[in-house]
Amino acid sequence: MEEIRVSPDYNWFRSTVPLKRIIVDDDDSKVWSLYDAGPKSIRCPIIFLPPVSGTAEVFFQQVLALSGWGYRVISLQYPVYWDLLEFCDGFRKLLDNLQLDKVHLFGASLGGFLAQKFAEVTHKSPRVHSLILCNSFSDTSIFNQTWTANSFWLMPGFMLKKIVLGNFAKGPMDPKMADAIDFMVDRLESLNQSELASRLTLNCQNSYVEPHKIKNVAVTIIDVFDQSALSHEAKEEMYKLYPKARRAHLKTGGNFPYLCRSAEVNLYIQIHLRQFHGTRYAAISPEMVSAEELEVQKTNLSSDSESDGES
Repeated sequence: MEEIRVSPDYNWFRSTVPLKRIIVDDDDSKVWSLYDAGPKSIRCPIIFLPPVSGTAEVFFQQVLALSGWGYRVISLQYPVYWDLLEFCDGFRKLLDNLQLDKVHLFGASLGGFLAQKFAEVTHKSPRVHSLILCNSFSDTSIFNQTWTANSFWLMPGFMLKKIVLGNFAKGPMDPKMADAIDFMVDRLESLNQSELASRLTLNCQNSYVEPHKIKNVAVTIIDVFDQSALSHEAKEEMYKLYPKARRAHLKTGGNFPYLCRSAEVNLYIQIHLRQFHGTRYAAISPEMVSAEELEVQKTNLSSDSESDGES
């Protein structure tokens, strides 16, 4: 089986896209790590937020493909935050530091939950223009661990890793999915005790998304039909929460479709972002969009505004 870590694509990514480290809090130990690829002139990029076990590298296939097509893509890794409001405040400061007014967010699992909470917390002065939620959830109670959320900080690292690995798929699977799990296990090993404990705390402390605060945000929900850590009920809850959301279903892909089904996931991201081409919230360089596509986009925008005026 070809390992992702030694693949040409991953090595190309590591050698061409520099890892940046940014501190935005008074506490110097809180370091945001991120990869920023594509045209820096774009002020509304797409930002990728990883799951509990993930680092900024897990979205390397999205960074390579989308930046190659002219999009500005940022993949990041969170510092240690123990509280959702603290995370949202730190993320807002990061966007200020990067001089980004509004952004598109792609969040996987915990990353998707954090993306929704950030959109909700900043709804009075919106910083999120759209959301792509991959295998994500809207209520932490689905994990039935709200009672242990306050004790993760006490647990040793090996025990925390065991908790996370318990959610990884087991049994027969195709080689690409097996490679994705191997890569995520490798990324999990790179996280220290406080990084893992804080993420599990955010993942499990009692909280839910208030959808009425983010009803004007365009949403695409990406999920898989095969085995994943999310229950059928959790997926149904997401559909109910976002009745107008576009839905992108993958027959297979497990917990990490952005690694093992990257071509399909990248296509869904493109389709989602295409609705903003030709606007000030485009995540793509105008030179990379064909004139024909821009014309179609403008026609759609003008017809939408006319219908809004009539309604």
